Amino acid sequence: MISNQILQNTIDGLKGITRIDLCVLDMEGQTLASTEAQPENFGGEVAAFISSPADSQVLQAYHFFKIYDDQNVEYVLVTSGGSEDAYMIGKIAVCEIQNLIVAYKERLDKNNFIQNLLLDNLLLVDIYNRAKKLRIDTEARRVVFIVETKYEKDNSAMETIKSLYASKPKDYITAIDEKNIIIVKEIKEADTYEELDHVAKTLVDMLNVEAMSQVRVSYGNIIHEIKDVSRSYKEAKMALEVGKIFYADIITWVSVV
Repeated sequence: MISNQILQNTIDGLKGITRIDLCVLDMEGQTLASTEAQPENFGGEVAAFISSPADSQVLQAYHFFKIYDDQNVEYVLVTSGGSEDAYMIGKIAVCEIQNLIVAYKERLDKNNFIQNLLLDNLLLVDIYNRAKKLRIDTEARRVVFIVETKYEKDNSAMETIKSLYASKPKDYITAIDEKNIIIVKEIKEADTYEELDHVAKTLVDMLNVEAMSQVRVSYGNIIHEIKDVSRSYKEAKMALEVGKIFYADIITWVSVV
C-alpha cells in the first residue's frame, strides 16, 4: 500500500494547481490524506458508495471516486464541490494514484525478486522468467556491494544510499538482514575494478559524513548474467569477513578480485 505521506503529497500538489480540495479514504471511510485541515466524516457514504456498482457518484455536493488495485477497490477519493471542474480533477487524481499503485507494486515485486536472487532461492528458469516480466536486463554487467552498518536498522544510511542512487533505476537497493544494505549495481563495459574501488571509498566517506554512520563496504566480482548475482553477493560477504580480520579496528572497504 502507498504511504499516507505520498498520498498527501500527491493531493497537495493537485490542490496547489486547481484550488480544489481532495481527500483520500480507506475502505472503512477513515481519512488517509486530505487537503482540508478538518475533513468531513464520510464513513456512511463510503460504505454505500463501495457497495454500489458505480465508479463515481455525487453525494451531498461531493464527488466520490473509486480507486482500484487491479479489480479491487483500494481507496475512495473525494473532491469538494459538485462542479465539472471538481469531477475532472477527481478523475485526474484517480489516474495519478492508480499509476502510483502500479509503480509501488512493481518496486515491491522487483525488491522481492532481487532478495530471492541474492539468497539463491530461485530456480534458473524462474530467474529468467521473472526478470523478463519485471523488465530487468538478464545480461547486463553487474556487481554486488554490501554496506555493513555499525548499528542495526540504520535508516539514515539506507536513505542516504537510496538518494545517491535515486537517478539510477537499473541499480537496486535492498536489505535482507538488520545490518547489511545491499546494492546490485549495473556497470559500464569500460568500468574496471579501480572504478569499483572508487565507488566503495565514496560510499564509506559519504555515509561517515552525511549519515553519521560508521560502515564497512565490500564488493564481489563483476558478473555478466543475472543468474550470477548470488555469486557476487557471496563473494562480497566473504570479502567483508576477511576485512574484519585484517582491519578489525577501522572502518574500511574491501573487495574480492
